[in-house]
Amino acid sequence: MLVNIEEIGDAGLELDEPIKVEFLQDALAHQGEETGFRPLRGARLKASLQRLGGGVLLRGDFRVEVAAPCKRCLAEATTSLPVSFTLNLIPRQLLRDEDAGEAEDDGESERSGSFRLEDADREVFDGKTIDLDPILREQVLLALPMNLVCGETCRGLCPVCGENLNVKQCGCERRVVDPRLMALKNIKLN
Repeated sequence: MLVNIEEIGDAGLELDEPIKVEFLQDALAHQGEETGFRPLRGARLKASLQRLGGGVLLRGDFRVEVAAPCKRCLAEATTSLPVSFTLNLIPRQLLRDEDAGEAEDDGESERSGSFRLEDADREVFDGKTIDLDPILREQVLLALPMNLVCGETCRGLCPVCGENLNVKQCGCERRVVDPRLMALKNIKLN
């Protein structure tokens, strides 16, 4: 999804665009690195772009419905992820000028690290068009939960036989004894 800078007027630009399920599938499996999540349907991006001081302020939000195996019982779990973001889009040329000025002020030509906290909400664009696809891809990946469970009361799988404890109770002895201490179990005390 490309936005030309000329399209952004004095009052800004409002977007209400569909995000296709194919794009979300690609985002969740970008460059072959599977996340384990799959989209259930497409989404709808609502965004506003405002010109500010040579750059563009981008605010956007959308909701993505995804499915993945439950981390406790491996049944399919679904969730709806709200994605909301605000980014400062800086033209590459303006960023170069800024960095050159800082290098003169600091007397340093190299930064000591690869990331500065004030750059956390910045994205660079070519100055003429804004490609929203990599931004949306990044925001979807950032919104994914670390562990998705089918429910807070999910009991998981039996560690002995593998039975789904949400469906059926098994009769397994779940107290696992360290095999190195099994010999102590046979000691008879008076």
